[in-house]
This record gives sequence, C-alpha cells and structure tokens, in this order.
Amino acid sequence: MSVSGAASRLTPATRRASLDALRASVTEPLDVLVVGGGVTGAGITLDAVSRGLTTAVVEGQDWASGTSSRSSKLVHGGLRYLQMLDFHLVKEALTERDLLINKLAPHLVKPVSFLYPLEHKVWERAYVGAGVALYDGLATLAPGKRAMPWHRHLTRTGMEKLFPDLRHDAAVGALRYWDASVDDARLVLTLVRTAAEYGAHAATRTQVVELTTSPSGRVDGAVLEDLETGERFPVKARHVINATGVWTEETEALAGSDGGLRVLASKGIHIVVPRERIRGSVGLILQTEKSVLFVIPWSRYWVIGTTDTPWEQELTHPVATAADIDYVLDHANAVLADPLTRDDIIGTWAGLRPLLQPGTKEGTNSAKVSREHTVASPTPGLTVIAGGKLTTYRVMAEDAVDFALGAEARTRPSVTAQTPLLGAVGLDAQRNWARRHARTYGWDRAMLDHLFHRYGSLVGDLVALCEAQPDLAKPLEHAPAYLRAEIAYAVDAEGVLHLEDLLLHRTRLNYEVRDRGLAALEEISRIAADRLGWDESRRIDEVASYTARAEAEAAAELEPDDASAERTRLAAADVAPLKPLGR
Repeated sequence: MSVSGAASRLTPATRRASLDALRASVTEPLDVLVVGGGVTGAGITLDAVSRGLTTAVVEGQDWASGTSSRSSKLVHGGLRYLQMLDFHLVKEALTERDLLINKLAPHLVKPVSFLYPLEHKVWERAYVGAGVALYDGLATLAPGKRAMPWHRHLTRTGMEKLFPDLRHDAAVGALRYWDASVDDARLVLTLVRTAAEYGAHAATRTQVVELTTSPSGRVDGAVLEDLETGERFPVKARHVINATGVWTEETEALAGSDGGLRVLASKGIHIVVPRERIRGSVGLILQTEKSVLFVIPWSRYWVIGTTDTPWEQELTHPVATAADIDYVLDHANAVLADPLTRDDIIGTWAGLRPLLQPGTKEGTNSAKVSREHTVASPTPGLTVIAGGKLTTYRVMAEDAVDFALGAEARTRPSVTAQTPLLGAVGLDAQRNWARRHARTYGWDRAMLDHLFHRYGSLVGDLVALCEAQPDLAKPLEHAPAYLRAEIAYAVDAEGVLHLEDLLLHRTRLNYEVRDRGLAALEEISRIAADRLGWDESRRIDEVASYTARAEAEAAAELEPDDASAERTRLAAADVAPLKPLGR
C-alpha cells in the first residue's frame, strides 16, 4: 500500500469510527491493543499494523502530550554512552538516526552540528577527539549511505567564527560534530497517521481504566472511558501492550498483578530564547555536574537544556520552577560572552523521563532487557515496555511486538525499517514545486523550509487548502511563523479535539512566543470553530481554558520548588481530566 495520506486523516469522525471498532472487538477481538500515544506507543502501533495485525492505540490525553513532546528534540547516538563503553547502544542509536534521515523521515529529522568546547590544548583534544572519532566510526558501520559529515577539529579562531558569542576564555578550541534534531510531537503524530493509513484505529482522550482477564487469568482486553463523553465500554484483544512511560506502574496495577517494571520520573526542563540573542550558527554541548547541557539552534530561536531532578508530584503537568530556570541560565552563562537574563526567555517546557529501575517486580514472568529499555510480561496477555529514548523508538517498538507475539513473530517479522513515514514519499517531487508555490502565495524561503520540515510531501495538502480558500495562505496575524492553512489542516487531518491541542502539539506556540500564543487565540479559535462546528459558547470556553492554562504555567515558573509550582499550575482545570488510577 502506498502512503498517500488520504486514509491517515485524523478527525473527530475518524475518532468516533475508531471507538466503534473498539466496541466491536467484543465479538471479534483485536490482535493488539496499544495503551499510550507517545513515541513508543505510536511506534508499536505502526510496527504491529504493518505486520498485518488488527491494531488499535488509545491515549488518555492528546498525542505526544507527555514526555514525547517535551524532550530535547534531538535524534542522536548519545556521546555520554561512549564514556560508559556501551558501544552497542551507541551504534544502535546512530543506525536509527541515519535510517530516519536517509529513508524513514527525511523531512522531520534534520542534521545539526555542535561544538564541544575544549579547555586544554593537548590531552583533552586527544581524549575527546578519540571519542568523537569512535562515535563517527560507529555511525559509518550503519547500513546505507553515511548521513552526516565527519567531525572536525577547530582552533579558537575557527570556533569563534562559528559561535562568536562563546566567551573568549571559555575554550582554547573545539570539536565540531553532527547529530540531528526533530520536532518530537510531529514525529509522534506522523507515526500515528502512518499507522492509520495502514489500518490502525486511533483515539485520543480515551483512557484505559481497567484491564480485564479471561477465566484462565490471561489479560484479554480493557475497559475504556471516552473522556469526552464519560462513556465506558469493554474492548477485547489477543495482546495488550502497555507503553505509558511514567504512568507504567499505574497501568500495570490495573491487571491486578504484583509483577511488572519499576519506573521513576525525572524532570528535565528547557528554556527558549530568540535566535538573535545569541550569535552563533551551530549548537553547543556542555558537561555540567548533574547533566549534559545543550544549546540547540532551532528555527527562530535557541533551545537550552536540560536538567535532571527527581519528580514526586502528579505526573500530568510538570513545570519549570524558578530554581530550574536559574540553573540552566547559570550554566549557559558560564560560557556565553553576553550573559542571558530572565527577560530574554520567551518560553519554557518541562518533561518527565521514565527512568527504568534495575530488575523487575516479583511475579514478572519474563523480560527482555537492553541497556536503555526493558520489555516484560507481568501477567499473560500483557506486555510492558519502559525506558529507552526517542531516537530508538523503532527498535523498542519491534522488541515489544516481537515479545508479545512470541513464536508468531518469526512468521510476522517487523517491516518498519523499510516503511517510510507519511510525508517522506514524493518529497523531492513536491520540492520541485516550491518556487511555483512561493510565487503564487508570496511565501519566502524561510516559510517554505518551515512547511517542508513539518509536512514533507504533504505540503501539497496545504496548497490544496489555499487553492480552495485563498485567505488560508496568509500567516497568522499574531503568530506569522505559521500559516492560517496550518491551523485548518491540523483540524482537518491531525486529530484536533481542543484548542490546546493546536497551541501545544500541532504548533509550538505555547513556548516559542512570549505570550504563549494568547494574542493569536482569537484568530486560531475562529478557524478551528468554523471547521469543527463549535458554536460561540464552545469557542469562548476553549479560549478561556487555554488562557487559564497559559497563565497558570507562567505563574508556576515563578515558584521556588516543585511542590509550590505544582499547586500553582493545577489551579487551571484540564479540558478532559484523566481519571485517577493510583499506583
């Protein structure tokens, strides 16, 4: 089947059809039910359905609403693992990085170079240079053409040409090496849509509130709650796969078993500053006493992070505190010639890493363990996967489905290494029309790059919208980095149910403009209301809900610690609250 995008469109109507298919599973069980709509769950869904298995995925919030929209947005091998001598893991991640760039998602994943500043002329250059050379060498072992240039040694003069705002006394030179960046939320959405194109059923705002078992004690399905309506109904599946990240233990507990994986949440935050505020054309990677700090060039701004601190609050709404922000500023300013202040920050985000703890709980039947992730079965019929990283989502998905199928996997092998994602097929042909689109609609080079990076060959879908309704070709008045057509397309094809879905995950306005997108709400909400059939009362409620969320997040950033920041953030109610499950 060619992936054209037509069957992949996610709308309120396709969500209802997916829920109908889930209800029908009571008489004709699914092969696989995936719980969790982050990058791991989305990858598992694509892996399973592309093997010819009837598959559904449910997510209690929006796609990528947890960890998978709050990462460092890097696709990388992980230089730090070389320090641990974990060569296999680095090679695996570099292989996946290059596969994404060369074949699976060349529109979404883009090369980005970093400077590794050196403080000592001789021994550090030799030591770090040997490590980066090994990093590049492991990438060369990956099948197919090499996706990245080789690293280079730079003198202080060469370093300062690439990054003039690096403090003169911060380094005597640098190594320049290449990795890749990705819009993490769009990667997840694209995985889900690609899976839908191949026949997967997909539903957001749909929470698993029970796991059901057969008389023999095997997990044979779940009870779902449609958080939009409050309806509960059962579903049946031969295999249930739990890919809920930091919610892993809560979901495991629904099976009534003491077995499973142990997962702790660790918070990482990032700050966003305007691109013109720091003079530099490449990124930086810096070692701190607690974590690795990246200064990443991204579109019209810089992303700087991250932290690594235990999180003991509720799992849905982690936020950056004043202490977190000060930590990132202090470490960035240690190497910047013109120090940043809080006034320079236009946005922040905080995410929770699911840190897999050693071993499995008593009662777990079996487990497949890698350095980064583990797949286990706490009870027959239920497969649990936790740990891992965004870069290796495809390997994790393959492991999870192989593990769930057991011997059946030999006759149904994974094909995702040969399955381009939506927007990858026909990319070059669509690019050949770019100049015509630019002339017709007045789009400059920056806008075209923006569109192709987000949609790939599906840019043609946006052009069709503009042909039918010319005013959609115009930028949003108060968020001109985005076209009105992008809002319309998100509503028409990308599974939007609420206004916050547009601001948080279909665009990045929540953290890439200083007011979190509030000035653009009127225009965005009217486009959404027109296409979703909202009346004026519903539109006003959606605007009020997002406004309250944005204001609560901004207030939480001023709090000194996690507990007080959480109280401040939770003052804003959720549009479709998750049901508490307990651990």
